[in-house]
Amino acid sequence: MVGGKRATQQRSMASGNDTRSSGARKAETARKLRDALSARDAGARRAPAKETVATFLDSRLEGTRSSLRPRTFVSYSQIVRDHVKPTLGRIPLARLQPKQVQQLYAQLLSGGRAKKTVRNVHVTLHRALAQAQRWRLVPTNVADLIDPPRVPPAEIKVLTPEQARKVLEVSRGDDLEALWTVALTAGLRQGELLALRWPELDLDRGSLRVVASLIRIVGNEPLLVEPKSRRSRRQVDLSSGAVDALRRHRTNAIESALAAGRAYDRNGFVFRRPDGRPLSVTSTWKQWRRLLRAAEVPAMSFHSARHTAATLLLCANVHVKIVSEMLGHSSVSFTLDRYSPLFRPSSARPRA
Repeated sequence: MVGGKRATQQRSMASGNDTRSSGARKAETARKLRDALSARDAGARRAPAKETVATFLDSRLEGTRSSLRPRTFVSYSQIVRDHVKPTLGRIPLARLQPKQVQQLYAQLLSGGRAKKTVRNVHVTLHRALAQAQRWRLVPTNVADLIDPPRVPPAEIKVLTPEQARKVLEVSRGDDLEALWTVALTAGLRQGELLALRWPELDLDRGSLRVVASLIRIVGNEPLLVEPKSRRSRRQVDLSSGAVDALRRHRTNAIESALAAGRAYDRNGFVFRRPDGRPLSVTSTWKQWRRLLRAAEVPAMSFHSARHTAATLLLCANVHVKIVSEMLGHSSVSFTLDRYSPLFRPSSARPRA
C-alpha cells in the first residue's frame, strides 16, 4: 500500500496536478508576460546611459538640418541653446520627467518670457521627444503630459481704406512706390516681394509669379529659399495701378543704371540695391515705418500691408476663394477664419 501511494504521488507530480507547483508556475508565467508587455511598450532599445537631453537634441538638430527651412533650423537651434539646455540639458534622456519640463516652463514665465516663447519651447521639445519615442529611446513623450501656456491669437492690424489711399498718395514718386503699391494691392509677403525678379513679371498681362522668398538670418547675407508652402508658389494678378507703378520703376532703374555707366540687368531683382543685391529686409521695414509716419497713420508691421490687401479685397466683395489663392493660403477656410472678423462688405478700395 505504501509503495502504491508513493507511486501515485509521483505520477500526480509528473502530470502537473500538484496545486502548489501549478500556482507557482502560473505566477511566474504572468510575471514574464507583464515584463514582455512592458518591454514591448518601452521598446526594445533604451537611450544609452550617457545620452542626455542636450546630446540628443544636438544630434537631432544636426540630423534634421537638411530637411528644415533655414530660418526654422536657426529658430530651433536658438530655442534649444538658450531655453532648454541650460535647465534640462544634463538630465539623462531616459530619466526626463514631466515635472521637470513643467518646472522649465514655469521658470521661463516667471523670468519674464512671453507665453508665445514658452509655447515655442514646448513645440520644439515635443517634436524632439516624439522622435526619441519613435526611435524607442524613451517609452513615452513626456511633453504630451504637459499643458503649455495658452497663447491668445495675435491681433491683426490693417489700414482702413482711407489710410491705405493716403499711404499710396504719399508714396507717389518714392523710389519704392512700386513695392508699396504691390504690397497693398496684391498681398505678397515681404520676403516674396524682395525675391521678385523681372522675368517673373508679365506687365503686359498684368501678373507676376511667386517662385521664391527672401529671408533674413542674423549674421548672414539674405538668403533665397523656396516659398513657404506649395500653395505659396502661385501666380498673382496685379491691379492697373500696380502695373503702372512697376513700369515707372523699371524705367527709372534703367535710366539710373545708364547714368551711372553700367548696364541694367533685366534678369535681376526688381527691388535692388545699387550693386544688384536684393533690398535688405531691415532697411525695407524701416522705410515702411517712415512712409507710415509721413502719411500720418498708426505704426504697424510691414506684414500689415498683406493683411490690408486681403481685407480691402474682401470688403470689395471679391470672392474669398480668389483672395485665398492670391495670398497663397492653404485653404479657403483658413482665409475666412483669419479675416472674416475684420471685413464688412462695401465698395471701399484704395485706388492703385
